[in-house]
Amino acid sequence: MIQTEAKTGKMDFWVLFIYIALMLVGWLSVFATGYRGGPVNIFDFSMAYGRQTVWIITSLIIGLLMLLIDARYIPRASFPVYVVVLGLLVLVLALGTVISGSRSWIDLGAGVRLQPSEFAKYATALFLAKYLSIPGVRFENKKSRQAMMLIVFIPVLLVLLQGDTGSAIVFGSFLLLFYRIGLPGFFVFLVFYIVALFVATLMIKQLVLILILLGVFSLLVYFGRQYREKIIRYLLMFCFSVVFIISVNYIFGTVLKPHQKDRINVLIGNEYDPRGSAFNVNQSLIAIGSGGFSGKGFLEGTQTKYNFVPEQTTDFIFCTIGEEWGFIGSSVVVFLFVFLMVRLVMMAEKQRSDFSKYYIYAVAGIFFMHFLINIGMTIALVPVIGIPLPFVSYGGSALWAFTIMLFTVIKLNMHRNSVL
Repeated sequence: MIQTEAKTGKMDFWVLFIYIALMLVGWLSVFATGYRGGPVNIFDFSMAYGRQTVWIITSLIIGLLMLLIDARYIPRASFPVYVVVLGLLVLVLALGTVISGSRSWIDLGAGVRLQPSEFAKYATALFLAKYLSIPGVRFENKKSRQAMMLIVFIPVLLVLLQGDTGSAIVFGSFLLLFYRIGLPGFFVFLVFYIVALFVATLMIKQLVLILILLGVFSLLVYFGRQYREKIIRYLLMFCFSVVFIISVNYIFGTVLKPHQKDRINVLIGNEYDPRGSAFNVNQSLIAIGSGGFSGKGFLEGTQTKYNFVPEQTTDFIFCTIGEEWGFIGSSVVVFLFVFLMVRLVMMAEKQRSDFSKYYIYAVAGIFFMHFLINIGMTIALVPVIGIPLPFVSYGGSALWAFTIMLFTVIKLNMHRNSVL
């Protein structure tokens, strides 16, 4: 345990710099989408940029408070925080406000809403790290694995019941942590294989796809014929693939909601309605493409000015950056995120405390998932599922949650030579 607070190490100012830089980029982008000329009051709560100013100031206060907390209390608070957030997820199912088809917000009045699912990611990362750091808990142990999966599954189920598929998908980011503690690479590959097979089934006729897989697995069996275990594995994989392919149409037709099916069809080219299901992505691509190499300049984006892109301050904030700051500005933002995630992984490996190491890996995975999906959907690489870009997108709940996540990392890293 930490003996005294005097052993506190130096703060990682690179991470702090990236945090402030991304929030500044986000505020400028939110301002650009709402400014229509005339006097500016950055605290005007009737404007999105005014509300975002308040969210940023309160986030900085929250970050400061996180730094003042004794690091020893962070792992101790993990279970209470997890239980409280689960309670909020249950509460939102009963009293929540429905927005865009999801019952995910608790209305606090005065136009302020709280989205518990954003804090659920933090609470799950915290409690998962605490559980994994208990002596005797190992990924190889069946009971330990079941407990890990249960810790993640409970909030995922509650978020799915709210109709917030996007936030539920983000919990898949814990695969990075599981891989770090012993999950075989085969299972990580299996997740990507299932996703690829799902998309391929929607694009190719079932019989043709099965014949292609038959040829591929026949070659694998032939080259691995000297190894009985490999042959059995390949045969099981082929049988699983055939069953999955046959079930895809049922899953696509009955499990997914109409708007989710439309977005997937648009992504894979089965459907294209520039004024319907493809409108958001089409306008986003126009905005980013029109920015060119260096952009049109701050407040000069026509797509931004005239609200051609729906949800431009939240889900599609990146297209504002692309239009006004071009390839150069977009690349800088991407670089900041990549640098942040690399920094977090390097930071995790330096932790003496298992709790700190596991928590930082979990946070790195969450940031990576948000970064990948949010930017991917604005450039038509992944379906539109509606999740924010950390520190950049408009919104108080997301900014507060991401701030708490990151400043918990900063605080733990200041005690990287201690065992919590």
